[in-house]
Amino acid sequence: MAHVELSLSGAFVPQARTPSEAEFVTSVERWSMAVAAADEPCLVIDIDGLIIAVSPSCSELLGLGKPVEALGRPVTSLNLLDFTANAGRLEEPEADNIPPMLALRSERLARGLIRVLPRTGETPLTLDAISTPLMAGDRIGGALTFLSPVRY
Repeated sequence: MAHVELSLSGAFVPQARTPSEAEFVTSVERWSMAVAAADEPCLVIDIDGLIIAVSPSCSELLGLGKPVEALGRPVTSLNLLDFTANAGRLEEPEADNIPPMLALRSERLARGLIRVLPRTGETPLTLDAISTPLMAGDRIGGALTFLSPVRY
C-alpha cells in the first residue's frame, strides 16, 4: 500500500523587493531597441510623429541614409507621393493619414499603402504599411510600423 506524507511549512509572506530595471522600460523603448537591430524594414515613431528608431533595411528602402540620420525626422517628411499618374507630392492633410499617423490618432491597428520616392531619379515605391500603437502605461506612446514593398 502506498504511503503519502504531508508536511506544512510556515505561511508564505512575500518579501519586499526592488523592481527590476525591465519594469521601468516602456514598450516604446523596448520596441525601439528591437527595431534598431531588426532585419525587416520597420520603424518606431513617438507621439509627435518623429522617427525614434529605424531598421537599417527600412532606412535603405526609404532612402534615409544611415539609420541615425533619420532619427528625429517627422515620418510625414518622407518623400511621400500620391497615387495619381503624375505621382505628385502628398500634401500635409493627406500625409497625416498614412498608417503610422492613423495608429497614433485612433489608438488602433492601421494598414494601408503608401507611395514613396526613395531618391531623386528613382522609380517610386509602393509599400504595404502595417502600424500598431505602442502604449506607455495607460496612454499612447508611439507607433510601430512594418513596411513591405509591393511588387507588381
